[in-house]
Amino acid sequence: MAKYQYVAMDARGRESQGEVEAESQNAAVARIREKGLFPTSVTEGGAKARRPSGGRGSAKKGGALSKNIELKLPSFLQSVKPKELMVFTRQLATLVDAGLPLVRSLEVLEKQERNPLLRKALREMADSIQTGSTFAEALAQHPRIFNKLYVNMAKAGEVGGILDKVLIRLAEFMEKAQKIKNKVTSAMVYPIVVMVMAVGILIFLMVFIIPKFKEIFSELLEGAALPGLTQFVMGISSSVAGMVDLGFVKVPGILLVALIVVVVIIVLKVAAKTRAGALWIDRFKLNAPVFGPLAKKTAVGRFTRTLGTLMSSGVPVLQALNIVRDTAGNEVLARAVSSVHDAVKEGENMAPPIEATKVFPPMVISMVQVGEETGELPEMLMKIADTYDDEVDNAVAGLTSVIEPLLIVFLALVVGTIVIALFLPLISIIGKLS
Repeated sequence: MAKYQYVAMDARGRESQGEVEAESQNAAVARIREKGLFPTSVTEGGAKARRPSGGRGSAKKGGALSKNIELKLPSFLQSVKPKELMVFTRQLATLVDAGLPLVRSLEVLEKQERNPLLRKALREMADSIQTGSTFAEALAQHPRIFNKLYVNMAKAGEVGGILDKVLIRLAEFMEKAQKIKNKVTSAMVYPIVVMVMAVGILIFLMVFIIPKFKEIFSELLEGAALPGLTQFVMGISSSVAGMVDLGFVKVPGILLVALIVVVVIIVLKVAAKTRAGALWIDRFKLNAPVFGPLAKKTAVGRFTRTLGTLMSSGVPVLQALNIVRDTAGNEVLARAVSSVHDAVKEGENMAPPIEATKVFPPMVISMVQVGEETGELPEMLMKIADTYDDEVDNAVAGLTSVIEPLLIVFLALVVGTIVIALFLPLISIIGKLS
């Protein structure tokens, strides 16, 4: 059995620390609860569970010399990471499930929270609930931290008296969403790093190496014409390394290229904030030749998991569709969900309008239809989400195996073209010398 260090609260709200031996973390939590304590932190191993700094029970040594120095960022620069929100949700669910009152649970978590923005929000939420607000209303006062999905699920949990179970579902939802996001991000890191290195190498060759060869060729060939490929490569090098006349000003070629890249990124960012621009960009993402299938599977998996989590938590279907539309993260999918919402509002089943959008795969349509016929639509949606999570895993693995040889071939073609362009004049020079 392993040893677990814990920090817990008693029925009076006093903090205590200790150690228990158990076969697993869940067993350790159960043993701590048997002692009449409410665990707030349980860690495995010899490292002592640290007491949250700034709590009432924290010891102060050395007077003013032991004060904690905390550097605070401006409020508009502060944020709550998904992982921090996920940990808070899981801890709150544990405390509420253990029977601790909601206000007291928020006060306990506030003491140990390190993120200043979330800590302030917890304090204000506890005050709001004490003055008569519901938990969902208190959450809604902090839209930067808690989105509509979070607020509405909390509201459904309060109405149904299953807030602890809804919070656990929320934590599991965020864990799986973060897991998928991390996998997709990791699949994108490798090609981006390789492309950045390739561009850096090309710029170095164009700016420093090729101009030297140009001087050598002009001296040794004595005015003879260079091969066409060599002239093409050296023309690009001259444009990048030299000055480009724009008519009203001359700028370095490399600076002009960087400015063009920056302008394109800014234009795309601005366009993404408009509905038409976001629709065009998201449609391109879904139909892209290599990354499109992965983007589509990720979007469909997110849609089914969000809708299934909301419906299984007791949120009405029309309200759930509105939340899914607002949190879709893809304008194409959001418009499809909006049309499904309108059709369901008119009394139709969900499967026909989903099929009419031509966005969702046939497997999703069939499983939604079966779920409606059997009355187990939320469970069926969660099964679809699990299936698409597995497909995303396979797509990420397949994408990585495809991207590697493609990048190698691309780099070989670019570097090989430059090498051949530089060797063609050398062949002529060697022929003259011989």
